[in-house]
Amino acid sequence: MNPAAAANQKEEFKLKDTKPQLGERWPHGGTRGGGGWISSERATSTYDLVEQMFYLYVRVVKAKDLPTNPVTGTIDPYVEVKLGNYKGKTQHFEKKPNPEWHQVFAFSKEKIQSSILEVFVRDREMVGRDDYIGRVIFDMNEVPTRVPPDSPLAPQWYRLEDRRGESKVRGEVMLAVWMGTQADEAFPDAWHTDASSVQGEGVFNIRSKVYVSPKLWYLRVNVIEAQDVEPHDKSQLPQAFVKAQVGNQILKTKVCPQKTLNPMWNEDLIFVAAEPFEEQLYLTVENKVTSAKDEVMGRIILPLHIFGRRLDHRAVHSKWFNLEKFGFGALEGDKRHELKFSSRIHLRVCLEGAYHVLDESTMYLSDQRPTARELWKNPIGILEVGILSAQGLQPMKNKEGKGSTDAYCVAKYGQKWVRTRTIIESLNPKWNEQYTWEVYDPCTVITLGVFDNNHLGGSGGKNDSRIGKVRIRLSTLETDKIYTHSYPLLVLQPSGLKKMGELQLAVRFTCLSLANMIYLYSHPLLPKMHYLHPFTVNQLDSLRYQAMNIVAVRLGRAEPPLRKEVVEYMLDVDSHMWSMRRSKANFFRIVSLFSGVIAMSKWLGEVCQWKNPITTILVHVLFFILICYPELILPTMFLYMFLIGVWNYRYRPRHPPHMDTKLSWAEVAHPDELDEEFDTFPTSKAQDVIRMRYDRLRSVAGRIQTVVGDMATQGERFLALLSWRDPRATSLFVLFCLVAAVALYVTPFKIMALVAGLYWLRHPRFRSKLPSVPSNFFRRLPSRADSML
Repeated sequence: MNPAAAANQKEEFKLKDTKPQLGERWPHGGTRGGGGWISSERATSTYDLVEQMFYLYVRVVKAKDLPTNPVTGTIDPYVEVKLGNYKGKTQHFEKKPNPEWHQVFAFSKEKIQSSILEVFVRDREMVGRDDYIGRVIFDMNEVPTRVPPDSPLAPQWYRLEDRRGESKVRGEVMLAVWMGTQADEAFPDAWHTDASSVQGEGVFNIRSKVYVSPKLWYLRVNVIEAQDVEPHDKSQLPQAFVKAQVGNQILKTKVCPQKTLNPMWNEDLIFVAAEPFEEQLYLTVENKVTSAKDEVMGRIILPLHIFGRRLDHRAVHSKWFNLEKFGFGALEGDKRHELKFSSRIHLRVCLEGAYHVLDESTMYLSDQRPTARELWKNPIGILEVGILSAQGLQPMKNKEGKGSTDAYCVAKYGQKWVRTRTIIESLNPKWNEQYTWEVYDPCTVITLGVFDNNHLGGSGGKNDSRIGKVRIRLSTLETDKIYTHSYPLLVLQPSGLKKMGELQLAVRFTCLSLANMIYLYSHPLLPKMHYLHPFTVNQLDSLRYQAMNIVAVRLGRAEPPLRKEVVEYMLDVDSHMWSMRRSKANFFRIVSLFSGVIAMSKWLGEVCQWKNPITTILVHVLFFILICYPELILPTMFLYMFLIGVWNYRYRPRHPPHMDTKLSWAEVAHPDELDEEFDTFPTSKAQDVIRMRYDRLRSVAGRIQTVVGDMATQGERFLALLSWRDPRATSLFVLFCLVAAVALYVTPFKIMALVAGLYWLRHPRFRSKLPSVPSNFFRRLPSRADSML
C-alpha cells in the first residue's frame, strides 16, 4: 500500500466532527393556509438532538353506511391512501358495512411529489378487480400543521365522492390529516413510505421499540445437611451429594467424604433468576454408587417466590424440607399408606438483593445498581442520545441482483434497550430518533450497535447481520455539551479490518447534581456486597454467562423480538475467548504503561551520566535545596504534578473515545491469527493447523510464564533477606542492618541523604561498568524457583 493510501485509511478510521441542523424548525404560521416551509427557529426541549423530519400523517379511523355489493349483498371494505406513487392499504373486513381500522399512515415530506392526497374506500373481491366505492381528496396546501405538545388532531366524518367528484355517494369515512414530525405520538406505530415494500408480519419487525431488561437476582442456595437418606441398596451406606437446577443452570455440591445416612456439606450454590420467577428450584440428593453411576435418593421442587429477599449480609434463617422418595408412588402399592420417617434436607435459601447481577463485561459496565430498588440512590444525571443517521454502509445482502442493506440501530444503557425503526434498502439511512436514560454513575458506558434486518418477510429469515458497534464512556463527556460526531463502524473479519460505514450521533450528558457526582468518585464501582462477600472469578464468569442467556431469551420473547444474536453482540458474549491479536494488544498496552516510567528512568540515567551538564547542575541545586529544607519535598512533588496537569490541559481530548484500530492491533493482525480468532469453539480446523496454533500458543504462554516467574523470583528474594534460607546472606544483611541503624542514629539524616544523593549523581569517570554491590548481593539470594519441578 502506498503512503498516501495508508494515510487515507488512517483518516477513515478516525472520528469525524459534524454539524447537523439540530432542533425543531417549524413552518411559518403552522395553521391552515400557512405560507410554506419557511425555517423559523423554534427550538424546544423535545427532539432537540436530532434533525427534524416532516411527515404527512393520515389517520383512518372508521367508516359507516357503506353501500353493499348488489350481486352478493355484502361488502368487504378496506381503505387505500394514495399520495403520488405511494399507496398504503388498511386490512379488509369481511361482510362489515361499518368497519373500524384505527390505523395511521406517514408519508415522508421529502418524497411527496403530488399536490393532492386521495383516500379511496374499496370493496375487496376474490376474483377480478376490487370494486371502487368512493374517495375523499385533500389539497396539500390546506393540510394543517400539528405542533407538539398540542393534543392530537380530532378526526372528522367525510362524505365519499364518486370518480368524477361530482355527486356524493352513500357512505362516510372518518379521517384526520395533518403535517407533523417524528416527535408525533402517531409516529412509532404508523405505516411508513420508507417501508412500503414490507408485507405481512415483517411490518412488526421494522418499528422502533423500547425494551427493558428483566430484573435479575442472584439466588443463593446454602445446602447444609440431610437426614435419613436411604440408598436402594440398604446394605451399604451412601456417599451423598446434592444436585440443584434452576432453568438451564445445574450445580452440584461436593460428594460428602464420609459414607453416612446423615451427610453434611455446608456449601453455597449460586444461580441467576429473573422476575417474574417462571423457573423452580429442583433439588435432588444423589448417591455416588460408582464413578460412572449416580442414583437419586430423594428430591424436592420449590418455587422461587417463597424465598426471602436479603438486602444486606445478615444471615437468613435456615429451614428443613421433606424430600420426596424418588420413584415412591403407585408402583409400590400399599406402602404409600405406611407411616414412616421421611428423608429431609436442611437449606438456607435467599434471593440476594444487595448485589448487582453482571450481565455485561465489567470493562463496559452500563449499570452498577443493586437488584433491590430500595437500595437505589437518586440519579445524578440525564443522558440524551440522538441517533441521526448512518453513511456509506456496506451492502449486506443481494435483492434482485443488487446489494442492499435494511439497517436499524440498537442502543443499550442500564436496563433500557432501544431499537430504531428499520430503514429499507438504504446505504445512507436517516433515523433521527432521540432517546433518554437516567444516569446513576458517570463511570459507565453506553453501547450502540448497527444491524441489518433479515426478518422483513415475517418470522423467517436468517440471523440479523452485525454492521458495527460504538461505545461511549460517560465520564469522558463534559456536562451540558452537545457532541455531534460521526463514528466509524469498524468490524474485524477473517479477511481483516473493515470499515462498514459511519454512525452519526448527537450526545448530551446533563448533570443533575454535581455534588453527588463528585461524591460517587470516592465510592466503589459495584455495591458493597461484592466486596464484603465476593464471588470467585470462575463463579462470576459462569453467572455472567447465565445472566446473558436469560436476558437474550427474555428480550427474544418481546414483540417484535430483540433477537439473540443482537443481544449477544451488544453484551460482548465472546470477549473472554482467546485471541492472539488481543493478547498482543494487551502486552503492548502494558509496555506503553511503563513507557513513562522508562522515559523517566532514562532521563535520570542521563542526569547521572552528565549527558547535559546544565540539567545535572540544576538537579544538584534542587537536591541541595530539598536536603536543607526536607519539609519542601512533598510540597514540591505535588506542585510539580499540579504544573504537569495544568500543562496537559491544552492537549486534553476534545471528543469522546472511539474504537482505536492501532491500539487493538487490528490493522496489522496476521491472516492466520484472524482465522484463529474467528474459529468456532470447539475448533473446526484440520489437525496440522491446530498443532501449529497450539505450538504458537505454547510459545506465547511460555513468554508470559517467564515474565510472571521473574516477578515472583524478585519478590521471593526480597523475602529471603530475613528468612534464613541462606544463613550467610541473612547474617550479612542482619549485621548490615545493625551497623546502618547505629550509623543513622548517630549521623543526621540530612548528611546521609546528601552523601547518598551525591554518590548517585557522581560523574561517569567515578563509575564502574560492573553491577553494584547491593545488586550483586540481591541477585545471589535464593528464591523458591529451586523447589519447582
